[in-house]
Amino acid sequence: MIENSSLWVVSDVDGTLMDHSYDLTPAKETIKSLQKLSIPVILCTSKTAAEVKIIRKELNLTDPYIVENGAAIYGESLQKVNGKIILGKKYETLEEILNLISKEIDFKLIPLNNLADSEATELTGLKGNSLTLMRDRHWSMPFLNPPGFLEEKINICCKKFNVEVFKGNRMSHLLSKKSNKGIAINALKEYSNIQNIEIIGLGDSPNDLPLLLNSDIKIVIPGIDGPNLNLLNQLKDFEFTLASEPNGYGWKNEINKLINKRELG
Repeated sequence: MIENSSLWVVSDVDGTLMDHSYDLTPAKETIKSLQKLSIPVILCTSKTAAEVKIIRKELNLTDPYIVENGAAIYGESLQKVNGKIILGKKYETLEEILNLISKEIDFKLIPLNNLADSEATELTGLKGNSLTLMRDRHWSMPFLNPPGFLEEKINICCKKFNVEVFKGNRMSHLLSKKSNKGIAINALKEYSNIQNIEIIGLGDSPNDLPLLLNSDIKIVIPGIDGPNLNLLNQLKDFEFTLASEPNGYGWKNEINKLINKRELG
């Protein structure tokens, strides 16, 4: 469908399309409306491909999807590239780099995949098979958020190893410098070969900054306790909309407003 539309909705998932109880219900009818209008809904998330496949099935989505914070793009319709575009470094390589950074800053940075099941459940709310799907990671390295005073040291190390760290609401993500959500959006645009694609981008945390900066219409989705102030600060020089309701309800409201405006226009 992406080759047939010059308007795309590109959306983060956790905290944006759904709340942290993983409820997709609020956005479902709006997604059906977008599909009737042949507007692609491209999920752009830190989740793994294995996790997103289940979400796509529940939402009846067939558009390409961006996973692991922009490190890879998958989709049945990406036939020219055998269904995937890989932008990131391998998990094992990133694990080595995370260990090297830990040594340089004298603080053990702990990969999400190294947590015991009980610890991972406490952090993510996931259990059982959902934890297995979350750990099926190939191109990015999520790790526990380090203390704030170490961030500057970590960023210096990142330059040395040609990687970047993006901080989410619940964890940080180590990525190759050649992969993030914004780079992935542009790679997908290049693949589609459509001129002047307009992107409606939705996100909720600093992790989504590259997504929003590469969107024409930027929508920030707040959580139950309000918006992420760090993200708002990083967007202060740009025009953006702050949704009036949290998570999927805010997502639904803002997309419906845009749909209605275009139909009436």
